[in-house]
Amino acid sequence: MISRPPLPRAAGPWLLAGALAFSSAAFAQSYPAWAPDVYYTAGTVVTYQGRIYRANVNQTDYASTGWNPTNASLWTDIGAANGPAPSPAPTPAPTPAPTPAPSPAPSPAPAPSGNCAPVWSSSTAYGGGAIASKGATNYRANWWTQGNDPATNNGPTGSGQPWTSQGACTTGPAPSPSPAPSPSPSPSPSPSPSPSPSPSPSPAPSPSPNGKHQLVGYWHNFTNPSGPTFPIANVPNAYDVIVVAFADDGGNGAITFNLDPGAGGEAKFIADIAAAKAKGKKVVLSFGGQNGTVTLNNVTNVANFVNSVEAILRKYGFDGIDIDLESGAGVTAGAPVINNLISAVKQLRARIGSSFYLSMAPEHPYVQGGYSAYSGIWGAYLPIIDGLRNELNLLHVQYYNNGALYTPYATQGLAEGSVDMLVGASKMLIEGFTTNNGTGTYRFQGLRPDQVSLGIPSGPSSANSGQASVATITAALNCLTRLAQCGAIKPAVAYPTFSGVMTWSINWDKKDGQSFSNGVRNALNALP
Repeated sequence: MISRPPLPRAAGPWLLAGALAFSSAAFAQSYPAWAPDVYYTAGTVVTYQGRIYRANVNQTDYASTGWNPTNASLWTDIGAANGPAPSPAPTPAPTPAPTPAPSPAPSPAPAPSGNCAPVWSSSTAYGGGAIASKGATNYRANWWTQGNDPATNNGPTGSGQPWTSQGACTTGPAPSPSPAPSPSPSPSPSPSPSPSPSPSPSPAPSPSPNGKHQLVGYWHNFTNPSGPTFPIANVPNAYDVIVVAFADDGGNGAITFNLDPGAGGEAKFIADIAAAKAKGKKVVLSFGGQNGTVTLNNVTNVANFVNSVEAILRKYGFDGIDIDLESGAGVTAGAPVINNLISAVKQLRARIGSSFYLSMAPEHPYVQGGYSAYSGIWGAYLPIIDGLRNELNLLHVQYYNNGALYTPYATQGLAEGSVDMLVGASKMLIEGFTTNNGTGTYRFQGLRPDQVSLGIPSGPSSANSGQASVATITAALNCLTRLAQCGAIKPAVAYPTFSGVMTWSINWDKKDGQSFSNGVRNALNALP
């Protein structure tokens, strides 16, 4: 648990935004005209100024923003609109993208070939919003998924299932796997920058954010027993990512950031962030903490959230955000917060662009806890991670203050602060696991190694439990990256691009003489 001092908070439940309804128009003979101030889910198809567009992300194109389907980060141009009866289209798909239609189509039947999406394949990775069919039923992917049969892994929004049924479909006269005249909602319509979302246990194709193993630390924007706040310029150089803790709930969905005077004033704070970034570091703003709340109950709240966060990021120069929502934020399995949070982050990234940085720091019951039971808080972050895996830079689960961790690799819980716990927990995040002791219907497919980091206290006073010595941390890192110094648990293969270590906190580390950051930095520098 990452702690913060109590602050007055606006009351209200967390993220109860409206229903996510999929438009079956994506497979109809004609598509609705786009309109501003309408909520569109990823995969929805509309017409605008004589063209057909497909939504890349869940979004509302507010009139005040000037957004419309010509915004390539929000919409994909599929081709020219053919009017209400597109059957006489010159080709089955008006050159929607990479391949100019399935050229070898043996019989260009003049009649449309039904409204079934391409048949689901276990070897295909589907991005959130992608449509596939199986058994004369269309299914929509709720987040990135691969290998999960939609016929047996579907449920309503918020169910924790990777697919949602869109109803029966017809295959038409040509039951071939060709996409037919549907606007090709092929797997992953536009999966954000992530290199190959395949969660296989092979080394990731891209390195960690700054091209090296990362040390991430939380910087207190408040005074606590570690001492008063100090300027960002005084953060030890050992840290690669500085997470500013925390943003505040401004009410009605808005987020505020109230800078502690100890940071040296607003002008210095902005200059210090710019200087840190000039050295290749990332500086991000965290939401949550032990007492943190955010209020998002409706479309107005969501708009205020996105608008206010964007304004804060641009004003101070933050690279992005860190999601550290804990017990007070209402994140439970099946809760509306899950899909609404995914939608809000995607909207924010669409505004900021590809430079947007996203990290998460959930407590381990919310993630690996799903292995023991998938209900309540247990495993509740799994669909959030799945839904944002293409936007996610780093997941650093907190392996402290929550006791032993249960894994598929041992009959007993793995003790906090041990090599086996750190390795086993990371192995689950990279290689994947199935909920409910391997018997559940939810399969977490795993992340790239460069998206995973260890979350550890910086010293004896920064957490109630879970402290690990530098020697233990070094052994765990060597096991994960070299298969050396392992205990009873080993990864399937070595992961030399494993990201590194996150700690709570920079302030406690400085108070303790920086022995943690100096020792861990040396260990990270020695990794392959």
